[in-house]
Amino acid sequence: MQTSQQVLENEFLEVRCMLVEIAATLDRYDRAPSGGTESTSGDPRLEKIHQALVMLTHRDVNDRSERLLNLFTELA
Repeated sequence: MQTSQQVLENEFLEVRCMLVEIAATLDRYDRAPSGGTESTSGDPRLEKIHQALVMLTHRDVNDRSERLLNLFTELA
């Protein structure tokens, strides 16, 4: 089993890349025209993404991946 330091050393660049991609996607969403008569501001998918980002900030939770899977399962 890896130490926490080894996990960080091995995964940091990939995680950073994924976070930048998420930020870029949200930036593209914010800059995009609405694309029709329906507003997407209340879109449940976007709300789930925001909820997921908040979940990831909780340091005292060990089952983040399970919680995220459950959150997105509720969307279906």
